[in-house]
Amino acid sequence: MEIVRAVQLSDLPALLQLIGRATEGLTTLQLDEAQLLERVERSHFAFTRRSESPAGEPYVLVMEDTDNQQIVGTATLYAKTGGYEPFYAFRMQTEVHQSASLPGGRREHTALHLERTYDGPSELGSLFLLRAYRGQGRGRLLSLSRFALLAQRPHRFADRVIAEMRGRCDDAGVSPFWDAVMRPFFGVDFTVADALSTVSKSFIEDLMPRYPLYLELLPAEAQQVVGAVHRETEPAIAMLQTEGFEMTDLIDIFDAGPVVQCPVDQIQAVRRCQRCTLRIERVAPDTPRQIVSSLATGFRAALVPVATQAGIATLEEQAADALQVGDGDTVWTMTTHAAPQEARRT
Repeated sequence: MEIVRAVQLSDLPALLQLIGRATEGLTTLQLDEAQLLERVERSHFAFTRRSESPAGEPYVLVMEDTDNQQIVGTATLYAKTGGYEPFYAFRMQTEVHQSASLPGGRREHTALHLERTYDGPSELGSLFLLRAYRGQGRGRLLSLSRFALLAQRPHRFADRVIAEMRGRCDDAGVSPFWDAVMRPFFGVDFTVADALSTVSKSFIEDLMPRYPLYLELLPAEAQQVVGAVHRETEPAIAMLQTEGFEMTDLIDIFDAGPVVQCPVDQIQAVRRCQRCTLRIERVAPDTPRQIVSSLATGFRAALVPVATQAGIATLEEQAADALQVGDGDTVWTMTTHAAPQEARRT
């Protein structure tokens, strides 16, 4: 069985080995041991602290195969952007220029304005799952577990959630937007700057251009990738859109990938999360699977057969043991997909 749970300090060696297998595009996972230890410690503090207000801390989740105690995946939810350092993005704004002296003298141009956010929304961090474990609902369990956590502890997070989607680049990891637009200001490869930004963003403030960039002045290959997602990210953005996320006018400052957002109370997965009282007994063999989660040891979730009725969630003993809960405890259930009528409303 696979469970998703809050990261523990003892997970550090296994987690370091796991993220070493992540691709270059997952820059929030490009950490050395000291940097990863700091993130794990901050996450441990976030799960155990008493204060309810969001302060920018990361909530790091790991997926564990309980059959072999192997860490096979990870995902993060940040309490808010701008908690420790500003959140940087380009905002695309349309400007109208017009002159009566020329026929057809009205022109519209798109300008990229650097925006700094100091007290922003919560943010979905990178998700990584070993290829051997992809399929059979595991990826959706890992991803949606973040929304289960959000539903259980709403006061720990902002009232809106964003996600920076990976921008388009070639097979060698070269970003056309970075090479044409940002490299002259930073003088390093895209992967170097993007990885550095996960540790410190001070260099961004020091080196970013001070004035708006006009899209029409950029090379065609750079214009074409503005707001476009990497092909490996297309399934992720499609899933978020089915959960209620929408495109914004923000793009990433490095690879020009889009930023999507959704108010917490409009996220379909959060709305599907139901608080129940647990009853442990056998369930029918054809009982549908749902994501069932608890706040045991910070957070635990599993995709298991569960029967729900009148606020009672019935689980078998093995599933309850995995979630570290007993009869009468509180659990939360969530279907993995929105019902057809819910999808139509979004």
